Amino acid sequence: MDLPRASLTPVERKVWHFLIDYLATHTFQPSVREIAQHFRIPSTRTVTTLLDALATKGYVRRVPGRSRGVVLEGFAGGVGTQPVPLVQFGGDGRPVTEQHYTLDRQLLPSDDAFFVRTNTEDAPRHAIREGDLVLVAPTARAGDEAPVVVRLGTRILVRMLVRRGTSLLLLAPAPGVPDLELHDGEDFTVLGPMALVLRVTASRDDDGDEARGG
Repeated sequence: MDLPRASLTPVERKVWHFLIDYLATHTFQPSVREIAQHFRIPSTRTVTTLLDALATKGYVRRVPGRSRGVVLEGFAGGVGTQPVPLVQFGGDGRPVTEQHYTLDRQLLPSDDAFFVRTNTEDAPRHAIREGDLVLVAPTARAGDEAPVVVRLGTRILVRMLVRRGTSLLLLAPAPGVPDLELHDGEDFTVLGPMALVLRVTASRDDDGDEARGG
């Protein structure tokens, strides 16, 4: 499965969180030398390698020729927060990032977590409505009672999952909704366990003022 962002190593995670908190505090990024000093890394080449890894994995963007040339993708928050991408899946099943939401770091099960928007309303048992933002933890292990998020074609489903031999059974989330049995070769991806649900109940008008949703 193609994920929006690859998971980070423990060292990469520390550097990424340092970049976020430093930018929130100073309004500019640390230099490579300052990063090395903070983590007591003897070689700036090692820091450069770490920053390149963060860029390759989709967490930052490098600006060539600048000592502070690191851009945090989607970051718009303060200390202790981090950006989380909202992802949509095209007809080929590949993820595309629409935008980012900034969340408190303590709410996130993993750094590679991402949001998807539900486009079907068939999971009232799991408190999911059409248009909700569901946080997916792609590298987390799903517990026995934890629903998973599944891309089935262009639909995003939240279901309890049972393995049945070589197939997967997605249990009905409400009375009158059938179970779904998925087989190898069908166009689906189990994105990961559901970790959090956000429901946006307000929108902004053209002048930037909030308008209450009905």
